[in-house]
Amino acid sequence: MASKVFLDANVLLDLTLKREYYLVSKKIFGLAVNGDIEAYTTPAIVHIIAYWLTKAYGKQKTKELILYILDDVRVIDCNHEITLTAINSSIEDIEDALQYYTGIQHKLDYFLTRDRLLKKMAVHTLPIYTPEDFLKEVVYL
Repeated sequence: MASKVFLDANVLLDLTLKREYYLVSKKIFGLAVNGDIEAYTTPAIVHIIAYWLTKAYGKQKTKELILYILDDVRVIDCNHEITLTAINSSIEDIEDALQYYTGIQHKLDYFLTRDRLLKKMAVHTLPIYTPEDFLKEVVYL
């Protein structure tokens, strides 16, 4: 069975806006397209990327890009209990906490982000990797 991997907003924005880490994010997304990983995100992440993509490309292109992503990335969400757990956690950034604890709730295997501060807050249940580290340490073992 393929690993279940959470894709944070910065990973998806690197891909869709062709930012500095575009090629790495493209490799990660390619793993999802090929079925090597199961990729997940949340409605909040879709909201975040929609905002930035609309600023960059306009509404129609944004919808096309998001629909393209959602062909291979499943949207998951958290319930009331997990929301409370996230808010009461040691992660100070509420948005990050909500994403992270949603991943834990859905029993994901890895959480990919460029947020180095969040990486320091990981618990053993859901390890946090940068996309580069994930490719080096997990995919290409």
